Amino acid sequence: MKIIDYFEDAAEIERIVSLGSQRFPELSDVVASIIDEVRKDGDTALFKFTEKFDDFQLNKQNLTVSSKEIEDSLKKVDEKFFKALKHAQKNIKKFHEKQFEKVNLSWDEEIESGVLVGERVNPIDSVGCYVPGGRASYPSTVLMNCIPAKVAGVERIVVVSPPPISPEVRAACSLVGVDELYCVGGAQAIGALAWGTESIQSVSKIVGPGNKYVMAAKTLVYGKVDIDMSAGPSEIAIIADETANPEFITADLLAQAEHDPDARCILVTTEKNLPRKVDADGKQFTAITVDSIDRAIEVVDGLAPEHLEIMTRNAKDVAKKIKNAGAIFVGHYSPVAAGDYASGGNHVLPTAGSARYASPLSVRDFLKTTQITRIEKEGLENLKETIETLAEAEGLVKHKESISVRFKD
Repeated sequence: MKIIDYFEDAAEIERIVSLGSQRFPELSDVVASIIDEVRKDGDTALFKFTEKFDDFQLNKQNLTVSSKEIEDSLKKVDEKFFKALKHAQKNIKKFHEKQFEKVNLSWDEEIESGVLVGERVNPIDSVGCYVPGGRASYPSTVLMNCIPAKVAGVERIVVVSPPPISPEVRAACSLVGVDELYCVGGAQAIGALAWGTESIQSVSKIVGPGNKYVMAAKTLVYGKVDIDMSAGPSEIAIIADETANPEFITADLLAQAEHDPDARCILVTTEKNLPRKVDADGKQFTAITVDSIDRAIEVVDGLAPEHLEIMTRNAKDVAKKIKNAGAIFVGHYSPVAAGDYASGGNHVLPTAGSARYASPLSVRDFLKTTQITRIEKEGLENLKETIETLAEAEGLVKHKESISVRFKD
């Protein structure tokens, strides 16, 4: 673990804080050509790229997982896994249902006599969820991406995942009520979700994690469809004082490093000797020693980490002072791994400092608002002079006329 003192190496701390989100410009041409070919050749391009990148013979028959196959997958997983999946689903659903109560708020109001305005909240009509696969299996990704969409009322939820799709991922799809499941991954899957093929109808929004090719593809199709975020490698920061357990810190840093060789794992501590008690070696691990908890908060707000753990006295009070973090885990028994799977909050979080302005994936991401305006003649008459004056100032004569025409003698 590299140890940095806040007062002795300010330049290095500034470098760590200023690391930006990965945009993968070097992949743009390669990924764009894949997406263009999918757009042009449809399923044929999916079969070609799946054989090339996944070494899997994809065809019309095995591209689509039937609804019966999805349903039957629940019988193919062991009882212990199914019980865990159900427990996680229950908590994640409860969290997002409470969220929905807070954000599903259509309203209308008469802001002046005869002028009524408001907003109507509606779900997005269709969502595509990318679930990484191939060498690993991520049923938790299905839960975290599809449950908030389901709670929001999205009518069509599509999952794509590289072949072969594990029984665990299929079981999660069945449990949350996924409408369509396709055995395809990579940039080609993102292209199919954005533009559609003979077998896969396009969606309105794409969510879910993936490798750098998937992230580059999501960035390139943004505009044709919406996306959740362009995520970089995973991150954890831990604020700790002398009350923290070094074994807990070691375990949590190593757990985060398990995600990705480029994961960022940072300990910020007021206890000068603590970093030497933490058994986490390698370029991923950095400790920053500071003179106070307030200084630790300042450093963390600059980092704006994806995950933040607080292992200090009065951890709840420290958490209240944090402005920039994707998710905060408060106290010695609140590890990030709990949030990754089963404590209820979403594990799709902003990375690479984007927690300064971005939020975790939520029910909000699957809702949209439409403005509603209804003006009576009396109301428009009250607004007439104001609108005409502003239209004249901007040189938009027809705007003015669209008001005055309604008041001709």
